[in-house]
Amino acid sequence: MHKNTRLVITGGGSGLGRELALKWAQQGAAICICDRDGSSARQVADEVNQAGGNSFAVQADVTSEADWQSVVEAVTKAWQGIDILINNAGVATAGNFETESIEQWQWILDINLLGIVRGCQAFLPVFKAQGSGQIINVASQAGITHMPCMGSYNAVKAAVIAFSETLKLELAGDNIQVSVICPSFFKTNLDQSMRTAQPHFRAKVARYFERASMTAEQVAEYIYQSAQTDAFMVLPHKEGRKAWYLKRFLPNRRYINMMLKMTRPRK
Repeated sequence: MHKNTRLVITGGGSGLGRELALKWAQQGAAICICDRDGSSARQVADEVNQAGGNSFAVQADVTSEADWQSVVEAVTKAWQGIDILINNAGVATAGNFETESIEQWQWILDINLLGIVRGCQAFLPVFKAQGSGQIINVASQAGITHMPCMGSYNAVKAAVIAFSETLKLELAGDNIQVSVICPSFFKTNLDQSMRTAQPHFRAKVARYFERASMTAEQVAEYIYQSAQTDAFMVLPHKEGRKAWYLKRFLPNRRYINMMLKMTRPRK
């Protein structure tokens, strides 16, 4: 999986998507950069080409099935196939349950979950026709360990994990590998697209990103290395892996009490 690898990366115009593109570019891969911001996608495609990759950009919104079909057509025309689809595009939400409108729930559901579903639906016929493929869905630690005031984000990321596991089982016989990435906070620009009815959460989340223990580049490196294996659930952060183990192995009541203590508002 090196020089001749062909990838599609959504949300590739910034943040983790850009770092993933640059990482695979170092191996000489061919990369289609997809982003709803066409200028950002083209800029990253230029960076990829300068870094040793072979890239082109497609302006595409993951909420549009027509846009997904345009991506498939562009890739088929350029490469006659694809090796890896990385469903990375995503947005953030925050706020107490009482403040999260149905519109906010629908917005994040349409992008973070259904955007991935559309991508998989669009490229699955291509993978099946060629007899191989790899799907990497970017979820979040929030889909495993659920903090308060992140209801819609937690729920949608948990759904991405469940969907990915379903695909893993369904597509195993078709030689299509599926994995799901669950990073904790890392230094990126996700907070800029965040929606919340409580402005103080924007500043709070921004501080979490600033204090993060990993950079987007480090997370991209971890994802790249995991893509060389058959790992399913990938947790780049050490603290994330610890939290997952605690949730799995502690008695449920003890785990919930621990979380209540950790997340109780300070007086």
